[in-house]
Amino acid sequence: GVITNTGGAVRVQTLPGQENYPAVNANGIQSQVLSRWASSFSVTAGAKNTALEAVGRSVSTARPSTGKRPKKTVDKKAGNKDCKADIAFLIDGSYNIGQRRFNLQKNFVGKVAVMLGIGTEGPHVGVIQASEHPKIEFYLKNFTAAKEVLFAVKELGFRGGNSNTGKALKYTAQKFFSLENGARKGIPKIIVVFLDGWPSDDLEEAGIVAREFGINVFIVSVAKPTTEELGMVQDIGFVDKAVCRNNGFFSYQMPTWFGTTKYVKPLVQKLCSHEQMLCSKTCYNSVNIGFLIDGSSSVGESNFRLMLEFVSNVAKAFEISDIGSKVAAVQFTYNQRTEFSFSDHVTKDKVLSAIRNIRYMSGGTATGDAISFTTRNVFGPVKEGPNKNFLIVLTDGQSYDDVRGPAAAAQKAGITVFSVGIAWAPLDDLKDMASEPRESHTFFTREFTGLEQMVPDIIRGICRDFLDSKQ
Repeated sequence: GVITNTGGAVRVQTLPGQENYPAVNANGIQSQVLSRWASSFSVTAGAKNTALEAVGRSVSTARPSTGKRPKKTVDKKAGNKDCKADIAFLIDGSYNIGQRRFNLQKNFVGKVAVMLGIGTEGPHVGVIQASEHPKIEFYLKNFTAAKEVLFAVKELGFRGGNSNTGKALKYTAQKFFSLENGARKGIPKIIVVFLDGWPSDDLEEAGIVAREFGINVFIVSVAKPTTEELGMVQDIGFVDKAVCRNNGFFSYQMPTWFGTTKYVKPLVQKLCSHEQMLCSKTCYNSVNIGFLIDGSSSVGESNFRLMLEFVSNVAKAFEISDIGSKVAAVQFTYNQRTEFSFSDHVTKDKVLSAIRNIRYMSGGTATGDAISFTTRNVFGPVKEGPNKNFLIVLTDGQSYDDVRGPAAAAQKAGITVFSVGIAWAPLDDLKDMASEPRESHTFFTREFTGLEQMVPDIIRGICRDFLDSKQ
């Protein structure tokens, strides 16, 4: 378009066949070709000329010209407070899409960003480009105004290479949403994946990782593979495997990158539907984990410390808070001692310091009694709560009493049991205590030092069970 700057207002004349690119004038006011935009933006008329200025409000009628600019009632800085979300746009920068469609994609992302109502208390966005290797273009914390985001999106350079979307999705899930990069606590995390055609790698594992991290994955697929092209697609069901839930809400289709304006508003409405973000509840922020720790005399002081280190390392992985995950610990010999219950500590630091301060008891081994005690006294009070309950039993030897009955009762009460045996713990006991399928809930190591290697497997096991219970 030809843009003439007349004293702060922007006049735009579109030449035939040109794209609707945003223009930003000297005052940073973003204007837009408004032929098809009237429903998404309020339109204000300038004084002497009829320059059109796009303001991010959804009003469908133009205001009469009064010769004065109307006062803005919206606190622009705060943004749309009804759309609390931290959103990563994962854009396709591969040779698949090519430079021209890449520019149309940027244009679309810019329109979505403006309509979201970005601001300090509204949605925050960042962009990652998927190509041969993923690249984080900017983080959530970099910009808090729509016009800054618009400018940053416009400046993005096309990278090329294969569309390794799976690799980029996994990388984004793991690296993008850290607190130091601007992710906010308790606000839904969303990745919107733009895909031209189909990915050149696998999306399934990346989808699992994203769900474990509590990220809601949306896939916006443009130009679906045609019947002739389907043979080139590794996995035809790639969309269902990557999205947060394959209930239709998290996938969105556009036939082409041309004329995408009408797709902006419906997508924004989805991204702002807070209550639909089913993946925000995760194994990391919605579980209660009780540790039942063997304090019998065969363990010894230094090995007991290794057990506590294992407990700390598992606890560390979870988001412990008054509205998040909770941890409790019981030590047992012939007797049981509640070291701390689920309601005692509501921050991770307090939980970790309570674990460090557990004193070794020394005595016999009555694991069955200890399980019954823990089911009743520790899990009883949280039975009706929203979190899923897990019990991790750590023991180094044979129990003097029956473990099968108490473990079955715990499982009946909705507690998933993992058994972790060390040294002389008999495999039969461990299997009798563990939840089904027993193989994946039973762990054993000859040496106490072997506990350290088990930590990631236990965490993954908790997350797997949590996801299974939600399906």
